[in-house]
Amino acid sequence: MLRQYRQTLVKQLHQGTDLLRELTPVQLAGGLIQPEDVTMQYTTLGRTGLQVSAMALGSGGSSQLGRKTGKSSKQSRALVRRAYELGVNFFDSAHDYKNEAIIGAALKGIPRETFVLSSKCRSHQNTIPVDPATVRARLEQSLRDLKTDYIDIYHLASVQIGDYQYVVNELVPVLLQLREEGKIRFLGITEKFDTDTQHRMLSRALQDNVWDVVMVGFNFLNQTARHVVLPAAQQKRVGVMNMFAVRRSLSSLQRLQEALNQLAQQGVIDTGYLEKNNPLDFLISPVGATSLTDAAYRYCHHEPGVHTVMFGTGSLEHLESNIVSILRPPLPVQDVERLNRLFAQVTQFSGN
Repeated sequence: MLRQYRQTLVKQLHQGTDLLRELTPVQLAGGLIQPEDVTMQYTTLGRTGLQVSAMALGSGGSSQLGRKTGKSSKQSRALVRRAYELGVNFFDSAHDYKNEAIIGAALKGIPRETFVLSSKCRSHQNTIPVDPATVRARLEQSLRDLKTDYIDIYHLASVQIGDYQYVVNELVPVLLQLREEGKIRFLGITEKFDTDTQHRMLSRALQDNVWDVVMVGFNFLNQTARHVVLPAAQQKRVGVMNMFAVRRSLSSLQRLQEALNQLAQQGVIDTGYLEKNNPLDFLISPVGATSLTDAAYRYCHHEPGVHTVMFGTGSLEHLESNIVSILRPPLPVQDVERLNRLFAQVTQFSGN
């Protein structure tokens, strides 16, 4: 079974090698994918100048590096280390995840300049504003847990439009001070996409020249960021981390069908010409996607203005298959255009 799985991964990689750009070889420590099979793609994260991998491994979500699915700390550390061996050099975490020590232990001994760390602190806790002293304390704890002297990008997380002015007036000054102290390098802000599906907060944030990086929700079910976030970010050379590429509605055919039914009832999509039992079956073909997840990652990765696509997993197999997906070429133009038409009117749905 392992041999068959590896052969499948290698075949998928080879289908896309002629279209990959700016590839940097990585040395692997063994596993289902071998050194001759894979090279990672890197890009410059906007005006930060940071060279980051096409995928960023997140430690939140439903898996939290496998800690929510019964994996041990040792297994989670091995997952992070394996991601690095496969060329992933961008790791996202948060104080609230309570697993930053796992990332720190996994990356211990690796030259610090070879990977990029992103962490976060909520601006509000249960609707109560977080004060500047708390932001500093949480940043200091993250430094200790991650076993590092600095964090490359520090975000204020899950900021909503009604909280934005408080963030700018009260919390940005402490971030600027931490940057002066060398404890963070760049300022980031993340939206709460499951409730702000039209990106009201990020649209406002990008009017200011404060943020070096934004974390935005974007997937083929909700493409609104293409119009209201990505152009402004590109104009200001702001780095873009794409979250929500694959969420609950894209995790299985049953959940996809439930999502499509909901959107059809809202009158924002027409399901009349979709296959009933496999509604997005047109995506799966020898020249197209190998799975719904494969299509979702490739759709986001090849969107102009997106620098890196975030993913979370507790499975080594999923880690490797996700990397295979991100390194494959763009989806066929006709498939992308069909997705764009089908979901063009969706603005109130995150895919979660």
